[in-house]
Amino acid sequence: MKKLFNPIKDKTAEIIEYLMSSPDMPTDEDLRFKLRLSIEETVENVVQYAYKDSIGWMEVETNLDEKGFLLTVTLKDAGKPFNPLERPDPDINLPLEEREIGGLGIFLCKQLMDEVAYRYEDGCNILTMKKNIAKQ
Repeated sequence: MKKLFNPIKDKTAEIIEYLMSSPDMPTDEDLRFKLRLSIEETVENVVQYAYKDSIGWMEVETNLDEKGFLLTVTLKDAGKPFNPLERPDPDINLPLEEREIGGLGIFLCKQLMDEVAYRYEDGCNILTMKKNIAKQ
């Protein structure tokens, strides 16, 4: 399932709901919670930061492997190049007032998903998240 959102300004909720309504999504509530949180964090980051002062687009896609075990969620945008995986993970053991601002969302995403990858290709940021959704 794939869709282009153009422009993305003020469409965060619509993009998230589109992805969560995909027939590829599992019905298990625990898995859906993890996926939704990861999707919310990454979509919000693109909408807020990718295009600075301009109006941009985002292409989103879900894909389930042929066995129905591995769900892939892909976000693609042409905003400024930014690899969120290069940021150091926040020190969650520090008191809140001593932590740097930002970075917690992608940290949570990396913890909740089985694989998170970034690449910059043909002028586009491409973030891919994978989750094994097979019954454990």
